[in-house]
Amino acid sequence: MTWVVPETVPTDEPFLGGEREMLQGFLRFGRESLLRRCGGLTPEQLVVRSAPPSALSLLGIVRHVTDVERTWFRRRFAGQDAPSFYSGTNPDGAFEDLDPERAAADIARYRAEWSAVDDAIGGLALDDTYTSPRWGKMSLRWVYLHMIREYSGHIGQADIIRERIDGRRHG
Repeated sequence: MTWVVPETVPTDEPFLGGEREMLQGFLRFGRESLLRRCGGLTPEQLVVRSAPPSALSLLGIVRHVTDVERTWFRRRFAGQDAPSFYSGTNPDGAFEDLDPERAAADIARYRAEWSAVDDAIGGLALDDTYTSPRWGKMSLRWVYLHMIREYSGHIGQADIIRERIDGRRHG
């Protein structure tokens, strides 16, 4: 039997709560929503490209946001030694160096990174800052919002890719 991504249903974002709970809830919703777009697909389907010559695929998006969360939250804000999983010497490695044989491990790594990120920033305040050599000071609040925006765009792309693969639409 071929492995497929387990089906998931995103947890609703909070309708009431403090700012941190709202930001964390919307981030969680984005994470789970992306995973939902992959649910029921085989490794071979996860690497289907959106529209050649684009390198965009569902697995590529999952790998990309794994690295983006890791970079912003763990490396920059928490100061952890957390090198990129996929970009290494190729900035587009998350999208280009795909192997269906590693799809299950990539999905598991994505899910594991959620906990690692949440643990790393759990004790930080939304007003804590990181100083970017390029952009200057930025708050953890900004990173939450940036990641929510990042997920929003990629979930839209994932909807189109998923529909192309098997016609399935997500509301």
